[in-house]
Amino acid sequence: MMNYQKLDPALTMALNQQPESSLEIFIHTEADLDSAATAVLQKLGVSGVKAGQEVFTASLTLQQIFELSAQPWVKLLRRSQKLRLLNN
Repeated sequence: MMNYQKLDPALTMALNQQPESSLEIFIHTEADLDSAATAVLQKLGVSGVKAGQEVFTASLTLQQIFELSAQPWVKLLRRSQKLRLLNN
């Protein structure tokens, strides 16, 4: 079951609008991930997983987001937004 409490509003809205596409997201986790958690992240294509790291980025499908939201070591899943430069 999807844990919607771990999804930010922008990600929830994007999943409702584009359920078939993959989305760029930030994955916020507990500080000390064990080897099982690291393996889950690597299986999902998250690269550069290091000890002590708490925030990761990945392009994930709805099913992958579903799987991550159920993990007890995941604190928050947040949609990545493109930044725009401000004109002075």
